[in-house]
Amino acid sequence: MLLNKTIRFVQIRSSITTSFRPFITPRSRPPSASSLSFKGFSTMGDIKTATVLDESELSDGQMKSVDFEGGKVLVSKIKGQVYATSAFCTHYGAPLEKGTLSHDGRVVCPWHGACFNVCTGDIEDAPGLDSLWSFSAKVEDGKIIVSASEKEIKSKIGRIVPKARAAKESKERVVIVGGGSGGIHTVESLRMNGFTGEIVLISEEPYAPIDRTKMSKGLVDDAEKLQWRKPEELKNDFKVDFQPGTSVTKVDKEAKTVTTSTGQTVKFDHLVLATGAKPKKIPIDGADLEGVLTLRFVADTKAITSAITKESDVVIIGTSFIGMEVASAILKKEPKSVTLVGMDEVPFEAILGKEIGTAIMESMKQQGIKFIMKAGVEKIAPAESNSSHCGSVHLKGQDPLPANLIIMGTGVSPATGFLKESGFELEKDGGIATDEYLQVKGYPNIYAIGDIAHYVQYPDKFQRRVEHWNVAGNQGREVAHNIARPNDKVAYTKIPIFWSSIGKGLRYLGSGAGFDEVYTDGNVDELKFATYQAKNGKVTAVATMQRDPIVAKASELMRLDIMPSLADIKAGKNILEIDLTTKA
Repeated sequence: MLLNKTIRFVQIRSSITTSFRPFITPRSRPPSASSLSFKGFSTMGDIKTATVLDESELSDGQMKSVDFEGGKVLVSKIKGQVYATSAFCTHYGAPLEKGTLSHDGRVVCPWHGACFNVCTGDIEDAPGLDSLWSFSAKVEDGKIIVSASEKEIKSKIGRIVPKARAAKESKERVVIVGGGSGGIHTVESLRMNGFTGEIVLISEEPYAPIDRTKMSKGLVDDAEKLQWRKPEELKNDFKVDFQPGTSVTKVDKEAKTVTTSTGQTVKFDHLVLATGAKPKKIPIDGADLEGVLTLRFVADTKAITSAITKESDVVIIGTSFIGMEVASAILKKEPKSVTLVGMDEVPFEAILGKEIGTAIMESMKQQGIKFIMKAGVEKIAPAESNSSHCGSVHLKGQDPLPANLIIMGTGVSPATGFLKESGFELEKDGGIATDEYLQVKGYPNIYAIGDIAHYVQYPDKFQRRVEHWNVAGNQGREVAHNIARPNDKVAYTKIPIFWSSIGKGLRYLGSGAGFDEVYTDGNVDELKFATYQAKNGKVTAVATMQRDPIVAKASELMRLDIMPSLADIKAGKNILEIDLTTKA
């Protein structure tokens, strides 16, 4: 088993009489309605009632998106029971009908792996925060009848957890260090799972938690356009003591306190370490010149966008996902040139293979991005007109590259310096080891998640550290569940789903167990393919472009431990045709 099969139904329900306050941060506009239409209609106030389908049109384990009063409703049947929810993923608006539905009511978004339960609407996996709206559904005389709030049907955003009820507050306090993906998902999941104690969120960033993925993919440089929740919403709706622009300088494990950069000492019952990672510059001459930047914070993005002009020669050092995404985003600003410098022969060769890496590189070349691979960077030289600003990049055995804007996408290191100074034992790379519950070994009330955590990766149970938004978010959700429900603790068993804007939209699912065989179905040159990696015949990773929802389906097959062997897939087994409705 790759995931605990027990569905953890939280004590939050949305209905046609919902009292949840709508969340006002804008989201992506959902796609237009499908051709399915409702077959009857009545109205009473804001509640609309419609006969949407004949029951015979919906099989067990099936979902359909239907038109409903200018919006859409997703109707699903699970073990003979009919359910209705909003129809679009609350992350970026993907149509959930195109995703994967399992026997236990879990639907996986076809784009980025967010998961919801159609029986309740509740969100189960990152990257989204909001749950789906849940509506009344019943069967009468062979007809499926849905009743729903018109406002919720047309809402471009999802359902959030209700305001924390002060009357039920416990005396426990959770301190979360880090305001990134792991931090915000921990907050959300604590309240979603019924935790009514104090939550303190300490973030060195001067703004509320943001959707950091939009910085590399779209160069969004406005914190208000990136934030998931406004500071006042964290305070008023989630009862969070939010401390922005503050870092933790010390953790006293025995006294159960943290000391902050403001001199404050904060007591905790549970401590969640979610500090993320810091970008690294390669140690070469000129690395500290003006115009040599990294990308992690909103101020970094602002510095990049402010520096780009029609005369900019931009050089990105490093062909990581961040470097490749930034190159494509910068190209849209129409600078004079964009050049990627990499040490490897082909980008992503280690993770995707040479053929796919080459196809992605060629596609980006056609867009106008230059590549210099197998390059050794010697130094960065200042501009002739300004000795404090970068002017060129010097490579071994090649002419200098003109560069008045240089971005180093050369990796990150875990932000754990304060932990080392506090006496924690760190791994060689600066990360910190946890057990299967993401608890720091030896300290059951201290958790580490996200970029800093060496966690136990299922199903092979080896220690692994992963730097990705989804992993941090899902680990935060699981830690929060275990804090709020100590009698129902579950091990963290999720296999990471990644996504990137490179090429034509990469989806990737991988356990990190390595591979000794690869099979690719599709046309790699056209960036329309599904590739399967396997070790000893067992599939360990799946990567696709333009082949949704294969990765979403594979994630459920791996979760339920029924993924076909690579031999079966090579023989023609289509994983999209595998029935997930009868798994006990």
